Amino acid sequence: MPGFDGQRGGFLERLRSAGGEVSGAFGDLGTLLPYAVAAIGAGLLAPTPVFAGFAAGYLLVAGVYRMPVSVQPMKALGAVIVAGGLTAVETAWAGGIVGAVLLLLAAVPSFERAARAIPQSVVTGLQAGLGLMLGTVAFGLMSQDWIVAFAALAVLGLSFVLRRGPWALAVVVGAVLLAPYAGPPAVPAMPAGGAASVQAVVSGVLAQLPLTLLNAVVVAAAVARSLYPDRASHVGERKLAATNGLLNLVLAPLGAMPMCHGAGGVAAHHRFGARGIGAPLTIAACCGAVALMGQEVVGILMAIPPAAVGALLVYAAVDLILSPRLLDARPDCRPVIAAAALATVFWGALAGLLTGLAAEVLRVHVWRKLRPGSPEPGA
Repeated sequence: MPGFDGQRGGFLERLRSAGGEVSGAFGDLGTLLPYAVAAIGAGLLAPTPVFAGFAAGYLLVAGVYRMPVSVQPMKALGAVIVAGGLTAVETAWAGGIVGAVLLLLAAVPSFERAARAIPQSVVTGLQAGLGLMLGTVAFGLMSQDWIVAFAALAVLGLSFVLRRGPWALAVVVGAVLLAPYAGPPAVPAMPAGGAASVQAVVSGVLAQLPLTLLNAVVVAAAVARSLYPDRASHVGERKLAATNGLLNLVLAPLGAMPMCHGAGGVAAHHRFGARGIGAPLTIAACCGAVALMGQEVVGILMAIPPAAVGALLVYAAVDLILSPRLLDARPDCRPVIAAAALATVFWGALAGLLTGLAAEVLRVHVWRKLRPGSPEPGA
């Protein structure tokens, strides 16, 4: 019957859509778990405020963007924390200061114009460089157990057959079930308190700000507009800076981990099927449940095989590297993209930006010299 077939088709489509939202909700655990587990396992940050912070962040995303914009640990500050460079008090100060700066920038009307003035070739290079950095972390995690890593990659590879299947969720559930049979990752000992050191706070802020402005604002906006062209107006640079800033200014002093809207997380949520408000609400509910478990959850998190987390992370890295802007770039733009990407990998996002801008200036002048009167090509 045509009517019944239509109803069945509609039901199956809704079921696939719901499955994609649930699976996509867990797509960014590859960036969330490594930093959170390391900081919690070492006793520096408490699990309840950390996961309550992520829950609040995803609720904010659901309300403001109504689409799967990621909420993940700030990578530079997270790395400093894991290395033992910041105490809990210093982490709170650093996160709050970064949040205040981002809110101030969001209040400047010209901030968005300045962000969008960065050439596409440079943004594409930054995106590829950040993807390479994530890939390095991913392979480091997977190298701890290649059998688990390849099993997780095989499951995640099914996303190329059925893009909105529950593959990320299957890997997460499998990792939890395997947790009793795998040893916990080694976590460095870190200081757990004490007065804040101004030098440590300033160093952490200066390391994080360029990465946040580029990865969590400029590149994140570009990735979101590329993946969701019909909702591009929902994700502007000023709005991303404002929500990034609000999360940290309010929650970091309460014990949450400094957070941002990373470009890799946006790609990861989309890769595993997230398209709307369902994914941020799902992960918010899960983080809230973990927060309520408190210390009981530490043992479970510490025992999840890092190789499975790395497998999730590698997919986010690949999506960042192989962006449509890279694949469609003009030949003369590709050296600029490569220069920005390599500088980002070896010296950080700020160096990648400066190198990319210098290469872009050189490209424009060389192009005009070789082909006078030709319009400037785009990336």
